[in-house]
Amino acid sequence: MRFSVLASGSSGNAIYVENEEHSFLVDAGLSGRKMEELFASVDRNVKNLSGILVTHEHSDHIKGLGILARKYKVPIYANAKTWMAMEHLVGNIPLEQRFHFDMETVKTFGSLDIQSFAVSHDAADPMFYVFHENGRKLVLITDTGYVSDRMKGHIKGADSFVFESNHDVGMLQMGRYPWSVKRRILSDVGHVSNEDAAVAMSEVVEEKPTRIYLSHLSKDNNMKDLARMSVTQTLESCGIITGEYLNLFDTDANKATELVTI
Repeated sequence: MRFSVLASGSSGNAIYVENEEHSFLVDAGLSGRKMEELFASVDRNVKNLSGILVTHEHSDHIKGLGILARKYKVPIYANAKTWMAMEHLVGNIPLEQRFHFDMETVKTFGSLDIQSFAVSHDAADPMFYVFHENGRKLVLITDTGYVSDRMKGHIKGADSFVFESNHDVGMLQMGRYPWSVKRRILSDVGHVSNEDAAVAMSEVVEEKPTRIYLSHLSKDNNMKDLARMSVTQTLESCGIITGEYLNLFDTDANKATELVTI
């Protein structure tokens, strides 16, 4: 199994996952042209996708969805409430390309199992995904106000995580956003802070070679070095020595990460 974080952040989100048989895009939150450029940067083509998996209907996750669906005839997977919420946002998608992926279920594509799980975000029915193949596990979890024990049960022990580390609480509180926006981000249906992400990671990262991509970092209320420091300090304080077996990677909204094998 291989994956690349093509884009992550409020300007757009997209993650590419493949194995020898199938390839999937999780969200298409940038323009169709930009999505094509990001695919080319990892030497892949949208036309070869087995499907696009949608997490929720916010524009930074579906901006290019309708364009890609119509141009490349790609199957689209989302749960029923998300389909209803994004209906007027993505334009006409032919019925034969519309598929339901219910919450808390598993779909199997050859040797690849894809598991959906609920998160806490201000969307109709938001969910993220865990990919399983041959004992290897990739977890994608962003856009959640907190990480519940139920979520931790789904994601524990992954070989790779794409994990939200959205903001530093102090930076957000002192920043330029209006209080209504700050309150939304800090709420249980907002976004996970560096500190809360670090605590959650300390409970789900196991002592084995692990990749963590810190994702959905706020441009205004976070810094890459600060996010990395928060996570590293918390993990090490819990006895998880990052230098020995843990690899922390920052993601950049404007540049795809290397396509890596897990």
